[in-house]
Amino acid sequence: MEDYILRIIILGIISWTTTFHLFRKLLPKRSFEFCNRLVSTAHATLAVVLASLSVENWACPVSPLASKSSPSQMQALAVSLSYLIYDLICCQFDKGGSIDNTIHHLVSIVGMAAGLVYRKSGSEMIAALFITEISSPFLHLRELLKELGYRDTDLNLAADISFAAIFSFARMVVGPYIAWLTLTADNPLIIKAMALGLQLVSAYWFYKIARMLSYKLTKRAASKNLVCADKGASAANELAKLIPVTVKGCVVIFSLIGAGAINI
Repeated sequence: MEDYILRIIILGIISWTTTFHLFRKLLPKRSFEFCNRLVSTAHATLAVVLASLSVENWACPVSPLASKSSPSQMQALAVSLSYLIYDLICCQFDKGGSIDNTIHHLVSIVGMAAGLVYRKSGSEMIAALFITEISSPFLHLRELLKELGYRDTDLNLAADISFAAIFSFARMVVGPYIAWLTLTADNPLIIKAMALGLQLVSAYWFYKIARMLSYKLTKRAASKNLVCADKGASAANELAKLIPVTVKGCVVIFSLIGAGAINI
């Protein structure tokens, strides 16, 4: 690995850690996870920008295959590698950490490090970086909204649907294509293993996201039906209260008519 790439990685780890502590100082009432998600959102945005700028040919973004990485591709990968190392360590101090997320980070770290050492497969790895981070801001937004008090709101549901749609297209439509190109090209075995590993993790997450969205939409539909039922019951109760009053009024009127008190 070249010295300047190693310096970017070290500086990146320090920068992400400093940014996290800065958020903790500025937002003392927010949770550990909230501040870490702000850092993750910043990284996702930066990663997408750097990946876009390092694409050599937008007519065919994943090209040339199995070729030497350009300096801009190496720098983009180094920045993201530094973030993944920071986030892997940070998540060990967070109670919300998960095994699948740890596996994702380890696979990505090993794959990116291999790409930087071999100085190869830049096009494939940049494409993978782009599709894996394009949905991340929406992933973090839905969790940030919950802590801000917008759980089970239209805004939170919109964030859920946006995340699910972008993730599904990027990881389950474009992702398998990039994985196939990586596996069939003359890439180092470790980079091929990374491509396959990331696609398997993405498929597992897609399953979890589909279940989550199905649950939320079902819950929301049931909630609306319950509200409609409550309104219907309330209207029926009001009508039931009016019926005896109306009947009594009619009885009084007919009694007065019969007694001759009212002439028709």
